[in-house]
Amino acid sequence: MWLALETSGDALSVAVGWPGRVLSEAHAPGPRVHAEAILPMIEAQLAETETSLGELRGIVLTDGPGSFTGLRIGASVAKALARSRALEVWTVPSLLAAAVTADLQSPGHVLAVADALRGEVYAAMYRFPTSRVEVEMAAGVFRPKQLADRLPPPAAVAGEISPELGEVLAHWAPHARVRPDARPRAATLIRLLGLSGGASRIAEASLSSWEPHYGRLAEAQVRWERDHGRPLDHQGG
Repeated sequence: MWLALETSGDALSVAVGWPGRVLSEAHAPGPRVHAEAILPMIEAQLAETETSLGELRGIVLTDGPGSFTGLRIGASVAKALARSRALEVWTVPSLLAAAVTADLQSPGHVLAVADALRGEVYAAMYRFPTSRVEVEMAAGVFRPKQLADRLPPPAAVAGEISPELGEVLAHWAPHARVRPDARPRAATLIRLLGLSGGASRIAEASLSSWEPHYGRLAEAQVRWERDHGRPLDHQGG
């Protein structure tokens, strides 16, 4: 049995199941609910599926890019449970989870996007041949115009579309299926465990030092460094 945690965006979700069958999933919409809601939701999902922690084989969670705070909460909970119960920890890029939610069987490229602030987007491109994931472009931070300059037109687009990206898509990929409602979900993470290339295991020896892929510095850190004129970890006076 697997426990899935999705904490990369505004909506927290938790699911229990195994590849090919999700037994239960719960959502807590709205930002800044993750820290308060995640442990009660885990307890509720385990109780609903009559699953004990001892029956879990592992945990699968999104590892970014996305909300700095949300990703840290998910990683902290996963590490604590894994250490206390000797569980495996597997991760899925949040953009891959969004792309799968949009269209697992698309015959073409699926572009997944998320707001990276400052007029930029997190973006990655995937294809989904039968029972496997192919990464056409790994996640990065881009100006919308840069995507059109370096990628083929996608068949589908998953994620919130900014006005600037919408203008680019109108010329670059006018026939793409746009799914602004396609966001990462905990249930999708369990599905991805069953696909080749869908999830990656964090080695037990590396778990203590592992951190999510935040995608960029936290906005609070950017403001601090701008205001103080030096890196946050600077040791000078």
